[in-house]
Amino acid sequence: MNNFFTRYQEELIQSIILLFIFFILWYILRFSIKKIGKKSNINDARVHLIIRYTSVTLLLIGVLIEAFILGAKPEDLTVVFSSVFAVLGIALFAIWSILSNVSSGIIMFFSFPYKVGDKIQIHDKDFPVEAIIEDIRAFHLHLRLDNGDLVTYPNNLMLQKAVTLVEKDAIEDDGADVV
Repeated sequence: MNNFFTRYQEELIQSIILLFIFFILWYILRFSIKKIGKKSNINDARVHLIIRYTSVTLLLIGVLIEAFILGAKPEDLTVVFSSVFAVLGIALFAIWSILSNVSSGIIMFFSFPYKVGDKIQIHDKDFPVEAIIEDIRAFHLHLRLDNGDLVTYPNNLMLQKAVTLVEKDAIEDDGADVV
């Protein structure tokens, strides 16, 4: 056992440093996203979703760096990643619309000018909508029409269509908190 620590001392120290840097970056990113969410008055569920996305991305980058620390050669990783990306490419092509909605949800987190409670009008020639935003999720928005119907509208279409703000915070205040 002592021989193991002596033999891999440099790799263990580098791994501990990587882990320390990983946690610092994770904490900074998490704090920054929460601050942006609070400043922009964004729903907590969306904030936690973006934190989850960034955490997974950071973890994958950390695993890649750890592989190099432990002695993996770039040509070895090339074979693994080319195989993984070939399979992922076929799978992602099959579910491109879902990925489009998720990436649109991430873009909307940082730059969407409308909030939950706003009444908007979507200028779509096939399906014009005037509704109140009830919830913004990873894949779609929940919109409440004037007649009370609930419509789910894909995030990627929200970024493709012209949208007009009809009324800011149109939800009636009945004394209850909107979640």
